[in-house]
Amino acid sequence: MNAPEQQLFVLAERALTSVIEQIEDDQWDLPVPSEAAMSGGTVRDMVIAHARDDQWVGHVLAGRTIEDGKALFPEQPPGLGLGADLKAGWRAISDRAVADALALDDPDRPVHLSFGSIGDFTAREYLQQIIAYRGLQAWDLARVLSVPDTLPEDLVTGMLAMLAPVGEQWRAWGVFGPAVPVPGDSSAQDQLLGLAGRRP
Repeated sequence: MNAPEQQLFVLAERALTSVIEQIEDDQWDLPVPSEAAMSGGTVRDMVIAHARDDQWVGHVLAGRTIEDGKALFPEQPPGLGLGADLKAGWRAISDRAVADALALDDPDRPVHLSFGSIGDFTAREYLQQIIAYRGLQAWDLARVLSVPDTLPEDLVTGMLAMLAPVGEQWRAWGVFGPAVPVPGDSSAQDQLLGLAGRRP
């Protein structure tokens, strides 16, 4: 049986893909606010950044090193394999990442990350980090595109349960901005966004 993080990764990846599928031809050069997680630049830049990140998933989950991966994974298109149809290229890369995540046989395996200076991580913790990245950026991108920004309920509740215990630690690392207070009766999505430093 897959670990909860493996299933949650699939939900986050599919949520992001659902938003990417809604990009119109004239929206690729829209600017992305700098406060969006690991973004800035344009919508095209955001999609390319996620494609780069996805190409590493299987490599990292297998316990291989960053140095080994640098020789395998190009940093810029066209080497990423996105091709002229960015949506189709994204789907292919995303499908591989999902398959690699579901194939993980030991969630507690040590993995090697580019920011290993702050300590060792397990495959489970790596999945938590990339789940947050994808889930939150699905919301960020939806806002940029002016499309519905309600995330799937299972994804939101899973991310909130996953991130609540580590939110302040991640904030100290600079992953999240200052927490945004939300009313106690706010929806789970608004609570998640406030925890992650986003204003619902």
